[in-house]
Amino acid sequence: MKKLNKRLLRMIKSSKGQFISVVVIIMVALSIFISFSTTAVNMRNAIDYYYEETKLSHIHVQLMRIPQGALRQVESIEGVTDVQGRVSFDVPLKTDDEEEKVRIRIISLPEGGGKVNRLYSPQTIDEITQGNAILIKQFAEARNIMPGDIIEPYINGREHSLKVIGVASSSEFVYLMENEQTMMPAPEKFGVVYVTEEFAQSTYGYKGSYNEILIRVKDESMIDDVADELDKRLDKYGVKRIIKREDQLSPKILSQELMGLDMMAAAIPVLFLIVAGIIISIVLSRMVSNDRMAIGVLKALGYSNREVLLHYLKYALSIGVTGSLMGIVIGLLLAGVLSEIYAMFFEIPLLKVDIHYVYIIYSLFLTSLFCIASGLMGARHVLGITPAESMRPEPPKSGKHIFIEKIGFFWRRLSFSWKMVIRNILRSKRRFIFLVMGLAMAFAINTVPVYMWDSATGMFYIQFGQFQKMDYIIGLAKPMNEDVIYDMKGLLKGGKLEPRIEYPFEISNGWRKLNASIIGIPRDTKFYEFRNEHDKEVTLPEKGIFITEYMAKALNIKKGDRVKVKNFIPGKDDMYFEVREIIKQYLGANAYMDIDYMRETLTEKNMINGLSVASKEDLKTKLEDARNISSVSSIDDMTKTFEEYIDVMLLSINIMMLFGGVLGFALIYNSTIISIAERRMELAALRVMGFDKKEIFWMLAKENSVITVIAIFLGIPVGIGMIQGMADTFNTELYSLPMIITPKTFLIAGLSTLLFAAIAQLAALKKIHNINFIDALKSRIS
Repeated sequence: MKKLNKRLLRMIKSSKGQFISVVVIIMVALSIFISFSTTAVNMRNAIDYYYEETKLSHIHVQLMRIPQGALRQVESIEGVTDVQGRVSFDVPLKTDDEEEKVRIRIISLPEGGGKVNRLYSPQTIDEITQGNAILIKQFAEARNIMPGDIIEPYINGREHSLKVIGVASSSEFVYLMENEQTMMPAPEKFGVVYVTEEFAQSTYGYKGSYNEILIRVKDESMIDDVADELDKRLDKYGVKRIIKREDQLSPKILSQELMGLDMMAAAIPVLFLIVAGIIISIVLSRMVSNDRMAIGVLKALGYSNREVLLHYLKYALSIGVTGSLMGIVIGLLLAGVLSEIYAMFFEIPLLKVDIHYVYIIYSLFLTSLFCIASGLMGARHVLGITPAESMRPEPPKSGKHIFIEKIGFFWRRLSFSWKMVIRNILRSKRRFIFLVMGLAMAFAINTVPVYMWDSATGMFYIQFGQFQKMDYIIGLAKPMNEDVIYDMKGLLKGGKLEPRIEYPFEISNGWRKLNASIIGIPRDTKFYEFRNEHDKEVTLPEKGIFITEYMAKALNIKKGDRVKVKNFIPGKDDMYFEVREIIKQYLGANAYMDIDYMRETLTEKNMINGLSVASKEDLKTKLEDARNISSVSSIDDMTKTFEEYIDVMLLSINIMMLFGGVLGFALIYNSTIISIAERRMELAALRVMGFDKKEIFWMLAKENSVITVIAIFLGIPVGIGMIQGMADTFNTELYSLPMIITPKTFLIAGLSTLLFAAIAQLAALKKIHNINFIDALKSRIS
């Protein structure tokens, strides 16, 4: 082994604490990058394969009713390859517990399973026949329903018995949610049941007709053209929504989840590598200063500047290579685990976990780049050291008053130890700046999980406590006259009711368009509290429309603009409306109108298709088998479902806090070790002056505390920037994160940063006790 390589090993051994701390940072960075990136690719590959194997529809049409024979009009559209009609409706399911509310979606299956949205099961399932059913896997497992069991749904007020003959997965329901407002899956409370076409049509009153069409096209580039043609041809059948695959609920949620994974895979590792680079630069700078005489001797023995510089760069690369190899191994192991977890969470049975070597190459390249750059920055002073000069001790830097000393009334009141603390902090301004930058980033990382908790809980409680104030939303099986509200009042004991209309429309501004439900409610509603972009409470206008912030951004609309509303109701024309306000809504993206104005312009006079209800009665049980009611959504049930996920949220938040803590620990630990090494003679002199080791420790602790507090204050705008970036990234049609930033956000993040800084300070305490103060006084060269 070459002499310099032996010396390199001794350097690593003598600074093993610092070496390991930086290796851990790089290891965490690359394990996150490898695991998240690989998981995202594995998931995309698996889902694409699953979609193709099960022939997931490219277009899903929901309509009032279409005869079976009319499907030929769809089949004749250019680019359409497969068309399949079906009947789909939601009904309550009878359970042993009368207090439990369970709903299922009945979906018809054609003979042979059909050509589109085919079910997947590793076991062979018998051909479905009258009186039998196939259950979606998530629901069957959550409720422990096995083949051979009997389930009893209520359909149009009648109880029916169905024998379960199999359990299967569906690419249409990889994420099992009832609708966009549900927020989170609850497979024990909502499931999908597949029955024969004859059973679904006869029990729901759709003999010889369908209310949904599934369509596959030859080429995905033709989806938009086919959708436009469908809108024209199917208008007379009462089209409710034409949903492209990218807008279907499960594919949309999965796509957004993978986008979030990509974002974290790109952002978090870079932050960690920047901090690792800062530490490497500081450590090498100190090493070069300590090794001044040794560097001179090496040059006198014939080693060139390039060889000596490369020797110190090898130290930086050793950290990078060690951290990279460990991070790659851990990342690949985590990728397999994460992929399996995601596949179970999203029910993707055809998952194949592959190693994607391109990310390993990216990891090695990125780490090498950071380590070489930080190594050059820290070791560049090697070039200026000459053999003759290095034999003499380095002349002390010229001292001068720091600017704080000029503030006489303040400076005179400081104790001797505090004066030393402040002078030492400002002794190396470059190191001080680097430390503050690194700790500010660690603090900012800690603000993100605190914000995530506040925003997630705030989003839910604002939506269902401030924005919506009803207890139930009742969906009617078909549009009815408003007089039905009087019949409903007879069923309630002192509750409040409001009529509502909710219909899907296409809202557009020029070439920008999106599908969203417009909700019509009374202008003097007691169940909605609208707030505009400036958080000012606003009331529905007599004419015009309210849209959400997400819709305004997606359509590039501001208050006062006019939007086009494309009407899918037969015989109704498209209309233009003025946007009267842009409102806040954190779950879903809807538009709102005065119910009378909506009936006048978009629907029918005196028509409603739903009710908002405030009642302490158990309406889900009371109305579950009512003939003309299709759904009863309980705000209380949504709240309970959300609360069940709090533990999962806490786990992810604690992991992110740990990431920020690791950065803070490494920075403070390395800073303290370097400070002790640089000031051995100074600390020895303090011992001679009567300071004990405990007092010296507290003096160093004060320095780190001051630096950490400064970093926390400077990290506040950095944290706000990170939070804003996250809020913008997760601003989607399904949900938007509210900007809930309070003093508590920064207080918790600050306390976490201080805690890890204190732990790092205690970890460095041993170094103070191990200093040989007598040897330190004998020589200035250690």
